[in-house]
Amino acid sequence: MKNNELENFIGSNRQSFDDKQPSDKIWSRIERALFGAKQVSLWNSISLWRSAAVILLGLTVYQFISTQNPAKLREDAAAQKEFLDVESFYSAQIIEKVSLIRNDTYFVDEQFTQDFEKLEAMYSVLSEDLKKRPSAKVKDALVLNMLVRIDLLNQQIQKLEETKQQKEKATEV
Repeated sequence: MKNNELENFIGSNRQSFDDKQPSDKIWSRIERALFGAKQVSLWNSISLWRSAAVILLGLTVYQFISTQNPAKLREDAAAQKEFLDVESFYSAQIIEKVSLIRNDTYFVDEQFTQDFEKLEAMYSVLSEDLKKRPSAKVKDALVLNMLVRIDLLNQQIQKLEETKQQKEKATEV
């Protein structure tokens, strides 16, 4: 009879038994008591897998960057060296011609001076642009600027030569 009474009591109070659940702390104590202490394997550690993924990503990015078309990098380096050679050659010519003109006191042309200063200002702007955004167009513009300056200097030197010749003829007469 006691068994029958217990079943009747459980059946009539079923809702009262089912509304509460034990906390996770209690379940973990029950598991430890039944199965022993649970050990987390190093290979099942989430932080280990996250670290491995970050390292793998870093190595992949490094590999991608370091092997970025070495032939193109060599071509760019060769083109840069060639441009520097051209620039140094033309700069030396410009410096030489400017010193020839400054040493000569026969003839001073204000228009020449203004044009030459404008070209120098353009050159400095272009060289700054080349540092920020290197491109073939900017390099070509720099070389063209140097060629125009050399041409302008040659014209000025020719005018100076003509002026000298005229003054020499005037002194002879």
